[in-house]
Amino acid sequence: MSAPVLIENVNHYFGTGEMRKQVLSEVSCEIRGGEIVILTGPSGSGKTTLLTLIGALRSAQEGSVRVLGHELLGAHPKTLTEVRREIGYIFQLHNLLDCLTTTQNVEMSLQLDKTVSAKEMRKTAREMLEAVGLGDKIDADPSRLSGGQKQRVAIARALARRPQLILADEPTASLDKKSGRDVVNLMHDLAKKQNVSVVLVTHDNRILDVADRIIHLE
Repeated sequence: MSAPVLIENVNHYFGTGEMRKQVLSEVSCEIRGGEIVILTGPSGSGKTTLLTLIGALRSAQEGSVRVLGHELLGAHPKTLTEVRREIGYIFQLHNLLDCLTTTQNVEMSLQLDKTVSAKEMRKTAREMLEAVGLGDKIDADPSRLSGGQKQRVAIARALARRPQLILADEPTASLDKKSGRDVVNLMHDLAKKQNVSVVLVTHDNRILDVADRIIHLE
């Protein structure tokens, strides 16, 4: 089975003309199935840029970006959409909707699949909330949850569609030490059980031990 992520000689630039700045220079790496990889490096080293290229959230400019069997450089918009649907995204800001319950927030990621009934969506959403330790919060208002609990809901939402790849950008930045540790342990355990690859961007040295491998950008 080929690696879920294979990046070769990727260059990326921001701006044009005299303002053009190279952010990624000849970056090559491979993310294997079931592997947890942490991207580290100083601000401005291109960690989030690389993550968004892998997630098909930013257009590749030079080099090869193969994700889940698809080449993203020059890919058709339909292909990019298909790839995004196979990825679970977890961001520093959990992006929950306070007008929805925790279960409804998780269900949102399942609504992309038109073959899943409303009953199945609700069942899966509740199962995922139980898996992240929020079985007693299935109908809770997100505004009444702690930061760690909100991030757990975001993880449940990302995992609900059984993605092959999870991309997390600073998921512990706004959390205290215990909540941050709980969140990454949860990602680790669920990812290993489901054989999901995880790419995690962080400045948090407290969680580096969760990684199978660390890639440092300069």
